[in-house]
Amino acid sequence: MTMNMVIEWLKFRVEPSKREEFVRKDALVWTATLAHYPGFLGKEVWLDPHNLESTVLIIHWKTREQWKAIPQDILERTEAKMQQAMGDVYEMVESREYQILHFGIMNNE
Repeated sequence: MTMNMVIEWLKFRVEPSKREEFVRKDALVWTATLAHYPGFLGKEVWLDPHNLESTVLIIHWKTREQWKAIPQDILERTEAKMQQAMGDVYEMVESREYQILHFGIMNNE
């Protein structure tokens, strides 16, 4: 068993009429910035069909150290760009961190 990949889990409340725009702008602003840093493996967007205000972003990182090595000023500038692009139609309501455990494939013969 090894622990490698880390998941950054972010839950946002977004005005339902702005959800699609939020997802597009997030890709243009945040994902484009994060893609320049080592360790960034990709991002998923989870949309809750039963709660149109809820948007969850799942960011995959190779290691926690690589994720946390992004300078704070870059994070602040990127969020300022996102705020400028979207205004006050979204709010982060929860954030979490998960580690993914990788197990070898088991042969059940």
